[in-house]
Amino acid sequence: MMSDSLKWWQKSVVYQVYPKSFNDSNDDGVGDLNGITEKLNYIKELGADIIWLNPIYDSPHIDNGYDISNYRTIDSSLGTMTDFDQLLKKAHELGLKIILDLVVNHTSDQHPWFKESQKSKNNPYHDYYIWKDPVNNHEPNNWGSSFGGSSWEYVNTVGQYYLHLFAKQQPDLNWENSKVRQEVFDIMRFWLNKGIDGFRMDVINLISKKADFPDGPVVQQKKFGDYYYGAANGPKVHDYLKEMNSQVLRHYDVVTVGETPHTNIEEAVKYVDRRRHELDMVFHFDHMHLDYGKYGKFSKNRFKLKDLKIVLSRWQTEMAKHHGWNSLYWSNHDQARAVSRFGDDGKYRVVSAKMLGTLLHMMQGTPYIFEGEEIGMTNLHDTRISDYNDLETLDVYKRFQNDYHLSKEDIMKTIHMKSRDNARTPMQWSDSKNAGFSSFNRTWLKVNSNFKDINVDQAKKDPNSVFYYYQKLIWLRHNYSIVTTGEYRLIDNNSQVFSYERVNSDEILLVICSFAHETIQYKVPIDLKQLKHKVLISNGDHYEWDDNGNIILQPYAAVVYLIKTKQEY
Repeated sequence: MMSDSLKWWQKSVVYQVYPKSFNDSNDDGVGDLNGITEKLNYIKELGADIIWLNPIYDSPHIDNGYDISNYRTIDSSLGTMTDFDQLLKKAHELGLKIILDLVVNHTSDQHPWFKESQKSKNNPYHDYYIWKDPVNNHEPNNWGSSFGGSSWEYVNTVGQYYLHLFAKQQPDLNWENSKVRQEVFDIMRFWLNKGIDGFRMDVINLISKKADFPDGPVVQQKKFGDYYYGAANGPKVHDYLKEMNSQVLRHYDVVTVGETPHTNIEEAVKYVDRRRHELDMVFHFDHMHLDYGKYGKFSKNRFKLKDLKIVLSRWQTEMAKHHGWNSLYWSNHDQARAVSRFGDDGKYRVVSAKMLGTLLHMMQGTPYIFEGEEIGMTNLHDTRISDYNDLETLDVYKRFQNDYHLSKEDIMKTIHMKSRDNARTPMQWSDSKNAGFSSFNRTWLKVNSNFKDINVDQAKKDPNSVFYYYQKLIWLRHNYSIVTTGEYRLIDNNSQVFSYERVNSDEILLVICSFAHETIQYKVPIDLKQLKHKVLISNGDHYEWDDNGNIILQPYAAVVYLIKTKQEY
């Protein structure tokens, strides 16, 4: 069981803002920093404590800002440094904290370091990146890029290949070079000295590669996502993070969360064990991989509830056992919309969105809400490939056509399910033009066509909306310490229900979440049914259990009971 002396970020809820898609203040079709400032009161009203901003730095936007050409300037499409300073000031005045994306596994190929790097092997910046000589007139190994093709690009001027685990315009930095590490640490200090409250670190577990750059298995080359072989959780990654913590992070009261793809729980605890002084949290992907199949992420599988129980429960128990802390999320800028992927975005959109929120927010860890999740925004459906902007989506469309010879209809079904642009569509504020996001004739990405029915204005007029339900979930976390400190225990007594307890010395939270499309019966554990209890929150009515401990659950029901084990109410 956790100590009561928690860090501020352990009691917090994070709201993720994708700047290009949040709010357009100058009516050019692209969201911006001033647009975020205009909506700070909305985030405060929801109850969130921390705002995570996706990259706001100068970028050619090959990968929507994750290809950075200058870490110390604001991208002109988003505003100016003055705009950022004003955003940070107003957020702090409202009691909101700001964390930024730190993208330092790679830069843009337009970054001055890389432009110098490719001039000559003798250039002092050449060793800022990972360059390798050809092997038998071919690439140094068989690694594939995340966005298709080889992860190596040949440059005639130096007669070498550089590594890019992502797009060819995103060359990987060479963290073996101590000068690179010091450059990164200086960038971090620049923003921390401005007063930001922490970093989300993009693919931070990829910064150390295996020294011999081994080939991946041949069979792996036929799969999607093969680029992590020999790159994830490399031999020096923990040394680098300890150095980062010692030289930078420990001198500021901030929070860090690392994105760590292809990292199991045994490896993850090394990053977040408080005694190791590396990171505060990591984003794992185990629950994101439950619906993967033949085509990796871009498969049309549906997750299995039994697998979801195993994965989330394991992360709950193992993190607590190893002095770690969970980051809790259903979706983000790289994933499909939560209610479409894990719930039902049709008839049961509202109740299933509330159920998913309940399941996640009552667990131990720091919850992350991706913009629009709190009003139940959904995936796109009625779209053509020309409506998409995402590099990954466009690459998959071509690969499915050219390599797998799938029909356009099948390809679009998959894209409707899994494209990253599902999450990146403009925020739906109202039922007016462009969902109130912008008055410009054309937005940078198509607005979801269901904005007339799903928007903030509509949600705030309805006392039973997803928005107010999320608001209450956040309030419960802030006001009931058991939500942050209680021990987690899975109750696996129903194949259609995810239920668990949070336990402390004199209370129990009983959380019951149905994934069934129909009305079902649930039986309360025998040791609880005679105890005094009250409903803290539910997405329906009449969830009292009878004398035998039976509860009738409506489709996608969610209910949380507070049970006193030592005293009556």
